[in-house]
Amino acid sequence: MAEQIPPQVQNQLVRFQELQEQLKAIVLRKQQFELEGKEVERALNESKNLADDAVIYKSVGALLFKSEKSKIVGELTERKEELDLRVKTIEKQEQRLKLQLEELKKAIMEQVNPTRGPVSG
Repeated sequence: MAEQIPPQVQNQLVRFQELQEQLKAIVLRKQQFELEGKEVERALNESKNLADDAVIYKSVGALLFKSEKSKIVGELTERKEELDLRVKTIEKQEQRLKLQLEELKKAIMEQVNPTRGPVSG
């Protein structure tokens, strides 16, 4: 490029890169919560299929503790609800970031190519 990039556009490009990194981190966190949610769901389904008097052990760190089925099912249900809520919250953040990225991209493109007018896509 023969032209010097204006400081405002440089700042916008830095902001664009920061938003992209935030989006990557949020998507990764969402995937982790979704994966844990699937694991909890599997454990919950297995627990529900057991007899009420079945012996169940709960892992706490490196130790196993004997527990009641109803308590385990309650804890797993609560954890699943919490994870579902976190995923929904992260999805909202993800959508907000995507919108900010799109708007910033348009602003940068309009400043870099002012004669071409608004850029789609």
